[in-house]
Amino acid sequence: MAETTSPARASWSGKLAFVLAAAASAVGLGSMWRFPYLAAKYGGGTFLFVYLVFVFTIGIALLLLETALGRHTRQSAIGAFKAFGKKYAFIGIFTSAVPFIIVPYYCVIGGWVTKYLVGYVTDGPAALADGGAFFSNFIADGPQSIVFMLIFMALTYFTVAVGVNKGIEKANLVMMPLLIIMAAAVAIYALTMPGALDGLAFYLLPDLSAISPELIISALGQTFFTLSLAMGIMVTYGSYLDKSTKLTSSVVQIAGTTFGVSLLAGMMIIPATFAALGSGQAVAENSGPSLMFIILPQVFQNMGPAASVLGCVFFILVLFAALTSSISLVETCTSIIQDATGCFRRRALLYTVIFVTVMGIIVNLGYSSLSFIQPLGEGSSILDLLDFISNSVMMPIAALMTCIWVGWIIKPKVIIDEVKVSTKFGAEKAWTVFIKYIAPVVLVVILVAYVAQTMGLFSM
Repeated sequence: MAETTSPARASWSGKLAFVLAAAASAVGLGSMWRFPYLAAKYGGGTFLFVYLVFVFTIGIALLLLETALGRHTRQSAIGAFKAFGKKYAFIGIFTSAVPFIIVPYYCVIGGWVTKYLVGYVTDGPAALADGGAFFSNFIADGPQSIVFMLIFMALTYFTVAVGVNKGIEKANLVMMPLLIIMAAAVAIYALTMPGALDGLAFYLLPDLSAISPELIISALGQTFFTLSLAMGIMVTYGSYLDKSTKLTSSVVQIAGTTFGVSLLAGMMIIPATFAALGSGQAVAENSGPSLMFIILPQVFQNMGPAASVLGCVFFILVLFAALTSSISLVETCTSIIQDATGCFRRRALLYTVIFVTVMGIIVNLGYSSLSFIQPLGEGSSILDLLDFISNSVMMPIAALMTCIWVGWIIKPKVIIDEVKVSTKFGAEKAWTVFIKYIAPVVLVVILVAYVAQTMGLFSM
């Protein structure tokens, strides 16, 4: 097929910029709060080992597919699929809907992180470690929570508005190294606490007898969530690559960085919880917001005089993680609109800003004036619904359609030839097996498991 080109299309300044941007997109709140929770729940080192295997097999296989597809077509998701025929555009449209669903509620959570960072400076650690009242009162205060969301959004919008090179590249060049350094520093400090080494042993040493179907499904799901797969981001970022960039080594570096940050997140949280609360049970029993905004402030408070500094540093690095992901989501939405409509980038960004801001306000009000809307049952929120639709339903379906499309319709040779433009591809046969056979089966399992879990048919 003839490649679709656009003379005005942005491009990365080099391989490092691409790897940092892609890793920054992958390293988000899923690494900061979801990974430690799952690791604590499913046997620590056992979960870590299974997750490692999946990241460097099926995770890398799908990363390579998406980035190669983007580079081959020089288009974001809709254009990439449409380039092979208009009848395939629906896959791109379905995939492209995912970031538009995710980014509004992601910015809401980003606003919560911003509030807690400010709270450690203005209110002190004791005020935040009150068992959840601080958090509940904040999210129920619609105007205040919207203000902090808008602050987080403004940081995101500004970075995307400056552009791929001057905005996204430079932001990631600063935030990613700082995030890794701060995560390592907090982890090292946590390990000096009495009892922390017991938590470290639990976290790092696998017990293969703890392997279960629930653990495997959760590790598979986490692989997709943390690598920014099936939401158009890697296709978009791949479309900014030049032909000389080696895709195989790039995706390995992206996966390695993502796994490394997840590893550090667990080393910060699990040993610290062992040291402060006597076990990792609090982590295992509290996922998502309750872990980040209720349990961890209590853990920091129990660390004595360093509580304020640790809380500030921790929420700075979480803010960086949230920003790098929200930037990639907004950039992807902007690129999708630009490619689909042919409008200038500035106008596409304006459309994105309007949509994300309005939807973000609605999601925020789901905890105050719109709290009567409980779409998934008693106690659920608009945010919970959007998270379920995007992460548990649409992302597995999007990835499944992509694998079937590449594996059985356009054939893997298209992607393999694109990879070989810049490097040898010795693993092409193994990659083909993953895309044609293994990945589709895995994706069906993930989809069925998460939908069944949400419907209450079984628990994980």
